[in-house]
This record gives sequence, C-alpha cells and structure tokens, in this order.
Amino acid sequence: MKVAFISGTSIVNSTLFSAWDVRTVETSYGAVTYKTKGDFALINRHGYAFPLPPHSINYRANIRALADLGFQDVVSLNSVGSLKKNLPPGTMVSCSDYVGLQQGPATFFDQELKGAAPGIANNLIPLLCEKLAPEFSIQAGKVYVQMRGPRFETKAEIKIVQHWGDVIGMTAAHEADLCGELGLRYNSLAIIDNYANGLEGSEIDFAKFKDLVKDNQGKVNRLFARMLEILG
Repeated sequence: MKVAFISGTSIVNSTLFSAWDVRTVETSYGAVTYKTKGDFALINRHGYAFPLPPHSINYRANIRALADLGFQDVVSLNSVGSLKKNLPPGTMVSCSDYVGLQQGPATFFDQELKGAAPGIANNLIPLLCEKLAPEFSIQAGKVYVQMRGPRFETKAEIKIVQHWGDVIGMTAAHEADLCGELGLRYNSLAIIDNYANGLEGSEIDFAKFKDLVKDNQGKVNRLFARMLEILG
C-alpha cells in the first residue's frame, strides 16, 4: 500500500527511519526534503534542519510534494494537548473534525474563488484501530482545535476553547484543508503529550513540553513500527 506519513519532532529523535533514503523534491511552493523506503514516504512537518515553528511551516509545499509524488493516502501523527480531563497524557486519539478559526487557512486557491469541502477522510483509521489493538487503544471521533502558535495558549484562552473540541494543536487543520483541496485522503492520529494550560492544575512551557514529548518517544517508535507492518 502506497502511504505517506507526516509527523513532527519525535521523528527526528527516532532511529526507526535512520536507514531510509533522504530525497528532496521541488514544488511550485518550495523544496521539500523527505525520507522514503519502498512504497512509504515520510515528511517531518517541521523540516529536517532547524525545526520550523508551526506558524512558519510551509504546509503548501509539504502537501503539494506528496501529491506530486503520487500519494493519495496520508497518515498524520500530531502532538496535542488535552482539553478534557478524561483524556490524560499518553492517550492516543483520531480526530474526525476540526476547528481552525484563529487564522486564515493555508490554501492552494490564491487566485480562484474556490474552496474544498472541509473534513478528514480517515479511510485507513478503522484498519489501524483494529490491527493496532490491543497494544494501542485509539479513541476515534475526536475534535481537533487548532491555534496559531508558536506560543502555547493562555489559561484564559483554554477556558474559552475547551468546549470546542477534545484536543488542541497548531498544525492538523492546515494539513487537512490542503489535502482536501488536492484530493488526498488525510488520516488523523494524535498522541496527547500534556494537559492544556491550566487544565487539571497544569502549567505548560516549552521545557516541560519537550520533557513530556520525550516521555512518549518509545510509544511513538513502536506505533510507527506497527503501522509499517500493517500498511505494508
């Protein structure tokens, strides 16, 4: 099965893809470096050099590159914060809808009065949920709330948006929009690395966040290893 993966900083720290070929493809929106092996490709959304913050990621180039390389199925792994007390750090979810109101969307339709129907295809999620169990339990049907970044949300902001969805992040809505515009099927997986700022008495900053991501590194490595077996 020909599948492209999009992931974040945890991939840079993983040795799972160290033997994959590194290639660069030129698109009309810029060059994209990716790793590949067989029918799989992997993009680190933050880049493989200096990691770009969420608001500076070239989303259009990343998604255009996958389309130009002939991929139709995309599996995304996102690091998210929990907006719900019953979704603690370490929980894995799949989002079937999203909220992206804070900033203008990334789009391929700069010169056309046009837009794709919003949504997340999740065509591979039933298969992954079935085959990954019981080692991984994935709570599907969640709602992703996207904020701009690069800073984390204030406690007051979290109080406002915590009723909008289940998890909060800074990247997935853009990717889902762009995949929809090009006819790519976007599949959402997310691992909860922290409670959102102020939830359950928590406070969040980048030092704490990096430690929390590091704690989940082993789980991410194993998840990708299993997905490669299942989708291969």
